[in-house]
Amino acid sequence: MGHLSLTPKKDVSSFRKIAIGTWQTAYDPTVYGTMRIRMDKALTYIERFREVHGVRLTVTHLVAKAVAEGLKRCPDANAVLRFNKIYLRDQITISVLVVQADQGDGKVDLTAARIADAEKKSLKEMAAEMQDAVDKVRNRKDKALEDSKGTIKKIPFMFMNTFLKLLGFLMYTLNLDLSFLGMPKDAFGGVTITNVGSLGLDIAYVPLVPYTNTPIFLAPGAVLDMPVVEDGKVVAGKVMSLNASFDHRFIDGFHAGVLAKTVKEMLENPFEKFDAV
Repeated sequence: MGHLSLTPKKDVSSFRKIAIGTWQTAYDPTVYGTMRIRMDKALTYIERFREVHGVRLTVTHLVAKAVAEGLKRCPDANAVLRFNKIYLRDQITISVLVVQADQGDGKVDLTAARIADAEKKSLKEMAAEMQDAVDKVRNRKDKALEDSKGTIKKIPFMFMNTFLKLLGFLMYTLNLDLSFLGMPKDAFGGVTITNVGSLGLDIAYVPLVPYTNTPIFLAPGAVLDMPVVEDGKVVAGKVMSLNASFDHRFIDGFHAGVLAKTVKEMLENPFEKFDAV
């Protein structure tokens, strides 16, 4: 079995072939964008959800579930490039970056907690699974991730560039399962989310990371009190900036539009779009 379960995409437009040929790697085709979302109803929904289900729901969970629905509606955005050919992922996997603190010495690390088949799970299931994954990562109980970090620590700094390029080539271009070397399967998924709002930031853009082959990085910002127009009047509202970075070689305005519309629709109408509370 390969590293990923993939299906070749056959109907590739001429523009897409030109885009693939124009940018050879994920180092240069990054497109950035920000969308502002009204969060008044979402914050109320989160509070109500916690009361009803006893699950610690956050904005990150809502964004993860909404973007999973977006990929379901726009499967062409859930893809990877192999030998300059687009392959659609057979599974929707979302990852969330987690700050991992080492005990005693003040060091911090950054790693990813993944949720597979995210579009098939209820928000309650996703929140519980993500919390379990985050707890394992932070408590260093995720064996695959710990094994991979152990492997990386053995690589001299001067060889890290070559090592990461080789790692990405083997795991995604050749689609080889390297779990026997301690490399976790599809650790970063089709979309990676990092909540910069927890750092107090409103707008920040995450760079594409070539060796992960993840084409979409989302960074929800802090929810701020801002003036908004409602029924022709300016009122105070809760607003969040959702910041995105994506690989323009095979994701363009059409795909971004579907994802943005889906996420905005769900976050601004949470009581109708998410789990009942």
